[in-house]
Amino acid sequence: MNYKSIIIFAMALSLVACNNEKKEEPKKEGGMPAMGMGMGMMNPMETVEISKTNPLVMLKLAGELKPDQQTELFAKVNSYVKSIRVDIGDRVSAGQVLVVLEAPEIQSQVASAKAKLEAQQAVYLSTKATYDRTMKANQTQGAIAKDALDQIKARMLSDEALLNATKSAYKEIRDVNNYLVIKAPFSGTITSRNVDLGAFVTPMNKEPLLVVENNSNLRLNLSVPEANTPYIKLGDTIRFHVRSQPQEKYVAKVSRKSGSLDLKLRSEKIEADFINKNNALKPYMIAEAVIPLQNSEPTFFVPKSAVVESGMGVYIIRVENGKTKNVPVSKGRVMPEQIEVFGDLNDGDKILKMGSEEVQEGTEVPNKPHNSDNDKK
Repeated sequence: MNYKSIIIFAMALSLVACNNEKKEEPKKEGGMPAMGMGMGMMNPMETVEISKTNPLVMLKLAGELKPDQQTELFAKVNSYVKSIRVDIGDRVSAGQVLVVLEAPEIQSQVASAKAKLEAQQAVYLSTKATYDRTMKANQTQGAIAKDALDQIKARMLSDEALLNATKSAYKEIRDVNNYLVIKAPFSGTITSRNVDLGAFVTPMNKEPLLVVENNSNLRLNLSVPEANTPYIKLGDTIRFHVRSQPQEKYVAKVSRKSGSLDLKLRSEKIEADFINKNNALKPYMIAEAVIPLQNSEPTFFVPKSAVVESGMGVYIIRVENGKTKNVPVSKGRVMPEQIEVFGDLNDGDKILKMGSEEVQEGTEVPNKPHNSDNDKK
């Protein structure tokens, strides 16, 4: 009796397990067609027809604002700081005295050179007076011997040469003395001060005494990629904003182009001038610039997915007579979903929308795209 009960119980468990498997099978079968539909929507052989257009492409670049003029002021001679007449943030005018230095040995040399100059001037004046009197006396025939006249003239010329040499020496040492007074080379703002009264300074100092910047005008420095350089001209307008003031929009004008590419970045440096009214912006701020790029004639723009970059180069896949053919291209301007290409292309050409290295050249392309509805039928 117990043996029969065990057999009946085992058969009942088998029937329950079979029913569970049948219930799960429809779910799996129902999931497969859905996956098939998803795969059917991504047709690797889908083609698009291309034609020339001339859209306005907006190039976004990060740049840096720099002062229009900046100078670091150093001491030109060994000296001590006697007085400092400006500090950080002060506005200065061109030629204004900023720092006065003191060098006793140089001032002593100036005094000595000046004394030598005055002495030589006195000698020359005396010799010149003697020469003038001799020449006047020589008007009387035979009054002055020719040898005596030649000696007086030679003495006068010698003293004149010594006087000129003394003047040059005095001027040289006086110019060195002028180095003790440091003036502003242009109108601007003192942005750095690195010395105090009494400090010993030399031309070998690593840090400048003062830094002067002209912040009334700023230069927006940008590095433009090689592919975009032909579309930027002098006088073009660039709109930008700075990260610290994202709500404010500013405009600068392209004023300078380097005319050469940076070897590392493969880009051209351009500068756009900005009139910094009320010192709204500061030098060395990071700017987010937008540059409009437009060609002089229409070109081809294709989907980004159509461009293949591989060891064979950059190309797109064109469909010719029902078969694929790789067409080498060069890339140009970039848009969010499209990219400009240059190559052996014509209006009306059909290319694969989804380019891939896996598509071998000469692969047959069906006339009609794959339709998942036909599979269902």
